[in-house]
Amino acid sequence: MKTSRTPAGQRTRAVIYVRISQDRTGAHLGVDRQREDCEALAERNDWDVVEVYVDNDVSAYSGKKRPRYQQMLTDLDDGMATVVIAWHTDRLHRNLSELEAYMALSRAKGVVTHTVKTGLLDLASASGQLTAGMLGTIARYESAHKAERVAAARRQKAKAGQWAGGIRPFGWGVETGKFRTKTEKVTDPETGEQSVIETEVPVLDMTKLVPEEGAALEAGSDMILSGGSIRGWVRWLADKGLLSTTGKPIEPPSARDLLLRPRNAGIAVYQGEEIGRGLWEVAVSEPKFRAVVAILTNPDRVTTTGSQPKWLGSLIYRCGRHGCTSTARCTKVGGSKQPSYRCQADHGGGRHADRLDRYITDLLVERLSQADAVDLLEPAPDGINAAALQLESEQIRRRLTDLAGLFGSGQITMAQFTEGSDTARAQLEGVTSQLARAAVTDPLVGLVGVPDVRAAWEACDRGRQRTVLRSLLEVILHPPRPGRMPDGGYFDYDAIETRWKR
Repeated sequence: MKTSRTPAGQRTRAVIYVRISQDRTGAHLGVDRQREDCEALAERNDWDVVEVYVDNDVSAYSGKKRPRYQQMLTDLDDGMATVVIAWHTDRLHRNLSELEAYMALSRAKGVVTHTVKTGLLDLASASGQLTAGMLGTIARYESAHKAERVAAARRQKAKAGQWAGGIRPFGWGVETGKFRTKTEKVTDPETGEQSVIETEVPVLDMTKLVPEEGAALEAGSDMILSGGSIRGWVRWLADKGLLSTTGKPIEPPSARDLLLRPRNAGIAVYQGEEIGRGLWEVAVSEPKFRAVVAILTNPDRVTTTGSQPKWLGSLIYRCGRHGCTSTARCTKVGGSKQPSYRCQADHGGGRHADRLDRYITDLLVERLSQADAVDLLEPAPDGINAAALQLESEQIRRRLTDLAGLFGSGQITMAQFTEGSDTARAQLEGVTSQLARAAVTDPLVGLVGVPDVRAAWEACDRGRQRTVLRSLLEVILHPPRPGRMPDGGYFDYDAIETRWKR
């Protein structure tokens, strides 16, 4: 066996390895204590410590890479030392495959391991290997058992509706008037030196709604249910000056995630599974939350990643030329400085965009202001259980996935797969249709029966206004008459045909 043991008459060269799995404060207190004990062991045995390897806040059990441990193996292979000192064997390994590699290196290089707690471990001998294997197995069991206890505690907290920690969730966290000490590690940008600072931070009650954030969650849900968009809610949040809990503007993907959280409806979740009711204040009702989920997770939902239409009737107003089925787009042509609506099939006859939108807006506001406007509202669907439909939808999708897996493994034939998937898709179509009925709120709600309809209209974002237009009025643009109109202007109101849909 090749050996790198220290020749007679020379002092023994040793290295120290210290590690701690979690260093929440960044104070290095755990590794510092280990190092002191290891240095004392080296001093008692009259060994020269030639290097100290520190892996701070790194778990051996998790399998994450330990850079200083890897460096130690390289140095031992190069003959740097013949003794490795550790506080305990579990500081070196909690992974049996790592232990095997370490034992092979120890045999090849004649390296012995000494620990403060378990003494000498000669991995070149059969008894030493047996002891190391037993200690490694015990350490791995302890880590796994600890992980199970932590998981059980977190699940119990989730069942009790308690906050499990982390970044404050948007909507909750009211200051209690109490403070706690927060310890964090900072690095000097000039010298690179690290130091630990302590600050006083307020203690938050995670069961209490932050009023303006709770109202924002409900407003966002209402926007989606009345035909609005995520981007419209993002603009609403920006106008209100509301930021994320990390102090950054809320972008569309994050905004969508906020509205899809079961927490909004007081539903406790553990590892993605709903497990009961939480103990915090509710931001939106469960039926409203289920309806929002149905809309935002509908695979047929049409979304756009571009800018939202600036004009009320863009791609909604229809061309009135005989035989044309195109809609009008707002654009500028020639040397005109004013945007105008023109048929996408290039039939000509542009309409002044501002004037046309203002005319249609006046028609809508006037109709919604009338005493019988309440008759325009569509009846709400009765007897629809959105939660049950959502669950049924998920079960059908899972069945489709299972069918594909069975066919892929050859357990069912193509005919069986086709028949099963056709049935499942038909059922899914029916469930989606019912969910859509339960999810959509009449866009006229909030505009009918209010004291000032025009003010309510102007408070709506453009997406909501366009939804109202689509549901209430059909606008057809016929070719305008040339020349000056009887009112002295050039805008031909008679060429604008409107048809009420309700």
